[in-house]
Amino acid sequence: MKKSLLTGLVLSALSLPSFATEVDIHTNLGNIRVDLNEQAAPNTVKNFLRYVDEGFYEGVIFHRVIKGFMVQGGGFTPDLERKTTHRAIAYEGNNGLYNQRGTLAMARTNDPNSATSQFFINHVDNAFLNHGARGGAGYTVFAEVISGMEVVDQIANVPTRTVGSYQNVPSTPVTIEKITRVN
Repeated sequence: MKKSLLTGLVLSALSLPSFATEVDIHTNLGNIRVDLNEQAAPNTVKNFLRYVDEGFYEGVIFHRVIKGFMVQGGGFTPDLERKTTHRAIAYEGNNGLYNQRGTLAMARTNDPNSATSQFFINHVDNAFLNHGARGGAGYTVFAEVISGMEVVDQIANVPTRTVGSYQNVPSTPVTIEKITRVN
């Protein structure tokens, strides 16, 4: 009786639905699979998925690449034209997640409540970007690379240049072909 009850509980637990949401970032250099943390940053993940579902990220570029820091994309066309976004979202950076190698965080201006579509992938641990590190808001971490970090490393190693007022722009565009939900 005890053995069959335990077996039933284990089988029930194995058949529970997964609440994790993963996406694939398809780039011209390869794919990056990302696990979104809806529990820690629910509004940020909802915002990100809205852009994913709308196809917003199709054809945008990683427009700011700094080896040993981060790779940033999600807002510009290959011609460095800024795409029109939805309203900015509220800051969720005090969520217990940290800007470590392979995590994704929202890009923003000096206003913590200014994030829209742009995100960055930390190439290294960037503790100075964490909530409270500089006495205030940091950058909201909302996801983590679970495969494809070698693609992030490849992006981080591309040659960059200055184009007008934009610095650290890849000399040859690194394009996000699309971002798709995995589950």
